[in-house]
Amino acid sequence: MIRLAACQYAIELFETWEAYVAHLERLCAEAAEQGAQMLLLPEYAGLVLSGQLPAAQRSDLKGSIAGIQPLIEPWLALCEGIARRYGVYLQPGSAPVLDADGHYRNRAWLFGPEGRLGHQDKLMMTRFEREQWDIAAGQGLTVFDTALGRLGILICYDNEFPMLARTLAEGGADLILAPSCTDTEAGYHRVRIGAQARALESQIAVLQSPTVGQASWSPALDENVGRAGLFVPPDRGLPGNGVVSESLVLDPGHCQWLICDLDLEQVRQVRRDGQVFTRRDWPEQFERACLCSALQRG
Repeated sequence: MIRLAACQYAIELFETWEAYVAHLERLCAEAAEQGAQMLLLPEYAGLVLSGQLPAAQRSDLKGSIAGIQPLIEPWLALCEGIARRYGVYLQPGSAPVLDADGHYRNRAWLFGPEGRLGHQDKLMMTRFEREQWDIAAGQGLTVFDTALGRLGILICYDNEFPMLARTLAEGGADLILAPSCTDTEAGYHRVRIGAQARALESQIAVLQSPTVGQASWSPALDENVGRAGLFVPPDRGLPGNGVVSESLVLDPGHCQWLICDLDLEQVRQVRRDGQVFTRRDWPEQFERACLCSALQRG
């Protein structure tokens, strides 16, 4: 049994580095004190760093992501220190990062008690990212080996594409972390439904952490709606609706942790002896679909 913590992360304005550090340390300490072993924050949680920029710069869409670049490494060092201090795994959300090729990418890092474990870039860009923000897609998927189990990260929109989760599952991942940032209830539900569908299809667990609240000072994070949740395949020994736990309201008005326990061995048992074998039957599904397509063309 492992204890997970997914944050409904309220976007707040912290105008100094010291204020932000106190906020993040206090927030993570709260989850660690409740026994959480894995802490998940949402997509673009790192953009809260833009609150430290001059008002004119933080209110400019592209200026805000350029302005936080010098803060990225100190932020990562802070996150690493928190993970080491509390002996937890921490996925502190994502941030847009300028790569050597001149393109920004939406990147999520994973830290553990032993330090920085690596990162995962977002692969599927939303229209906002592509058309207004010029954020480029990353490449490749990573499965992280941890003391809690093997896991992967799919950032927000990535959860709406079945083959990404399937690739992680075939790589041995039992748990997918799904940091998200959505500005409408419809957007939240697209990611949430995708996350639950991925849990069903590959018979794995998916943990979602969203942004919430209003932040008029940030053109990227001005409106935020979402619930934290932990989803599993609805099958023997697991909840009949596939929802282990979910936040009660879309916007609590403040940062709030969803603390939940997960038995990954129960999830694995469903793959071995479930009422259905959606994961095992995946290849057969595609074979039948290809056969039907060939017959229709003939």
